[in-house]
Amino acid sequence: MRIDGGCHCGNITYEAEIDPGKVGICHCTDCQTLSGSAFTVFVPAPVEGFRLLTGQPKLYVKTAESGNQRAQAFCPECGSRLYAAAVTDPQTLNIRVGTARQRRELAPRAQLWCRSALDWVMHLGPVKKFDKQPL
Repeated sequence: MRIDGGCHCGNITYEAEIDPGKVGICHCTDCQTLSGSAFTVFVPAPVEGFRLLTGQPKLYVKTAESGNQRAQAFCPECGSRLYAAAVTDPQTLNIRVGTARQRRELAPRAQLWCRSALDWVMHLGPVKKFDKQPL
């Protein structure tokens, strides 16, 4: 499936070829901290199937619990996280689904690092829902 998207301010845009069956949720503590939320939703894209159309992301390198280093790409203007990849010889970019225009079509199929998941995140059914921010 071809997707396209970009950062919040529009400085960086991209297109990519992805398999929608590989969308995942990562509950690791790094993703919680980096996203400022409970988890990250991602979809892998082969490097050869990804193309930047505008802008150039800034990279931040983090070291995972495993010792592996991952480059986190984000917009230097608005801070939107775009993707993560191995630092050495990246073969795949894990695109942040929220940056894709087709995000409604990209439902997660797997959850990773569930041992780090916040207890409440697996039980959101009873939480009140609003169509917009209530007054």
